[in-house]
Amino acid sequence: MSMAQKALIVADGKCPVDSIVAGVSLLLLLSGLIMVASASTEVSAKLYGSPFHLVTRHAAYIFISTATGAFVLLVPMNYWQKLGIPLLALSFLLLIAVLVPGIGKEVNGAARWISLGSFTLQGSEFVKLFVVLYLAGYLVRQKEEVQSSFAALLKPLAIVTPLVLLLLGQPDFGATVVIMSAFMGVIFLAGIPMRYLLPVVSVSAVAISFIAILQPYRLARLTVFTDPWEHQFGGGYQLTQALIAFGRGEWFGLGLGNSIQKLFFLPEAHTDFLFSIIAEELGVVGAATIIVLFACLIIRALWIGYRAQIQGEDFHALTAYGIALLLGVQTLVNLGVNLGMLPTKGLTLPLMSYGGNSLIVSCMLIAILLRIEYECRSGVENSTASATNRSRKRG
Repeated sequence: MSMAQKALIVADGKCPVDSIVAGVSLLLLLSGLIMVASASTEVSAKLYGSPFHLVTRHAAYIFISTATGAFVLLVPMNYWQKLGIPLLALSFLLLIAVLVPGIGKEVNGAARWISLGSFTLQGSEFVKLFVVLYLAGYLVRQKEEVQSSFAALLKPLAIVTPLVLLLLGQPDFGATVVIMSAFMGVIFLAGIPMRYLLPVVSVSAVAISFIAILQPYRLARLTVFTDPWEHQFGGGYQLTQALIAFGRGEWFGLGLGNSIQKLFFLPEAHTDFLFSIIAEELGVVGAATIIVLFACLIIRALWIGYRAQIQGEDFHALTAYGIALLLGVQTLVNLGVNLGMLPTKGLTLPLMSYGGNSLIVSCMLIAILLRIEYECRSGVENSTASATNRSRKRG
């Protein structure tokens, strides 16, 4: 790496942590807290007898999530690289456990949770991160093989496929889409030759498409998605209510707390469809601001990955790319569902929607990203300082 590149990286980092990633993440967390408070009051009052029950829990989740993130920030990246295979094994354990009667908890026909008293653990949220860490470590360990052998590229795919089947058994098609998108994206950004990558992507795309229409309820969702207004009192109810929220909001919104759709018209207003309430209360301007914040966060994550790559820190780079893809794809799918551009998937908006598991994993992703940036910046600063000292001695 040239001295100009080193100087660029050093000049870019004045704070102990990356100010853009930390600042944008904090803004999204606080914005999410405010919007969950607004979107959940009525349903909270009806279900729990207090309008502040859900927002209080959400605030507690934020505290736990940021504390978890602070701990993760202290963990060096070489530890995560060593833990890739054990974390993959833990992924299998989590996804199998939810399917075991008496351990897994079923909600709305989906068995995705493990009951732990007052908290329910959703294993698929953690599996997203664990798969990225495993894949990044594998691609670093087998760097030469995956560049020259198609069989070496098929090995991680063969390992991840059973995980996907377990996710589909829950069923959790949304998590499957996010994991496979991140999986393919990391492989592409790792520089795998296209002659190896294209067949894998093609087969995976065909398989996901086939799975999407294989079960009747997924096919029904696709049918409703093409014309939700025709099914507005049936399968298209949630989507049409979300679109009505966008229509009510217009440019500047009805005002914070003035949503009509949250009054039991729009189901899951504080979780999967929080963005619709944002658009209704804050309008196009507020919704666009949230989109810009997510865009800044994801672009910055990709930039951190690129900086790690030019320093030769391949594991750091691929992990950062994977985090960018996880956050980016999940955000894109959630926004697409809210806007009526994608069928309903049941994915939360990262860092904003109500939900302890999603918040904890999102904060872990941000903390690892901050750690990557810190280690790469510290390495360059030490390298630059050593070079300066040698120059002074020679002088």
